[in-house]
Amino acid sequence: MTDIIEVNNIKKTQEVLPILAGKKPFFLCVIANTETAKTPGISAAGANPEITDYTPAADMEYLYFEKCKSIEGVPITPDGIPTPALITRAALELTSIPMVPAIGGLNIYPQTPYIEFGGKPGSDISLGNAVKNVQEVFQLAQRFGTEIAKIFDYIVLGESVAGGTTTALGVLTAMGIKADNKISSSLPINPVDLKKQIVGKGLKACRSKPGDFKNDPLKAIEQLGDPMQPVLSGIAIGAAKHIPVMLAGGTQMAAICGIIHALNPNVMNNIMIGTTKWIINDKSSDLKGIINQINPEIPILAANLDFSQSKYDGLKAYEKGIVKEGVGAGGITIASILASNGDISIEKIHQKIESNYSKLINK
Repeated sequence: MTDIIEVNNIKKTQEVLPILAGKKPFFLCVIANTETAKTPGISAAGANPEITDYTPAADMEYLYFEKCKSIEGVPITPDGIPTPALITRAALELTSIPMVPAIGGLNIYPQTPYIEFGGKPGSDISLGNAVKNVQEVFQLAQRFGTEIAKIFDYIVLGESVAGGTTTALGVLTAMGIKADNKISSSLPINPVDLKKQIVGKGLKACRSKPGDFKNDPLKAIEQLGDPMQPVLSGIAIGAAKHIPVMLAGGTQMAAICGIIHALNPNVMNNIMIGTTKWIINDKSSDLKGIINQINPEIPILAANLDFSQSKYDGLKAYEKGIVKEGVGAGGITIASILASNGDISIEKIHQKIESNYSKLINK
């Protein structure tokens, strides 16, 4: 079985994989809240819409401590499927990759170390004017990216934002990138019509139409995005001027690519996406189709995670299209394999995930 699937720009991926092999990355997971997540039926993050405020903080606590402090147990879907932080933690445990949360804008802060950029929680994008002080946060994040590029060989950037695929659709649409039927979902049945309705209301509220912010992505974030986006795109641009940057996630990272490309196309040669097989196989979305509208040269890699043979129904559910990605799961799995020069395989990561999940359900 191939541990890492090459999805886009195969020539570039075959060049970059040997360059990253054996190198030490730094993992930053940018976390944020948006009121958009509280729209019923929009997200699988949390047992009910109101608990989505706690999801990013709890994800970070699980990565640090193997237990959550903000909530009982770990973040789960309404059907009891565990957070993808389970995958991320397993991969991190098998390596010595350092990890720090970066705060986009939160209602509930993690009880962990973190880096703060001064952002505020996001509003419901259907009302427009969704994100405050975008420019200031972006500038700070960009400076931080420049500084950490002096220390590490490359950077892996993940996210935990409930409702984030809807805000990604908002930004992509505002920038004129066709993504209506291409954005993924944490739910097995993608609520595409609901997402389009929310974005349409947001455009109307800010008296805009698709493509109005093609050349002003920070304004697109301000109107229809979430607080993760200025932090993650800023760090990525600052770092990618000097070192490779892996955007660890699914279609939310397509929006980040659009933002980066519009702001500084010169760094795109150092940008790649690392995701999961479940995103690539998702027939209700099209990550590659979005990326090819932005820059078809962007490499896309996918971790060939497969829970079909798991002992646990909670993990097998991933094979039915629930959750799929998040908390940097795909990218950090790839980075762990590369950092170990292949000594850490997908099979070893599977075993660690099974072991950790067993601990969770038997507590």
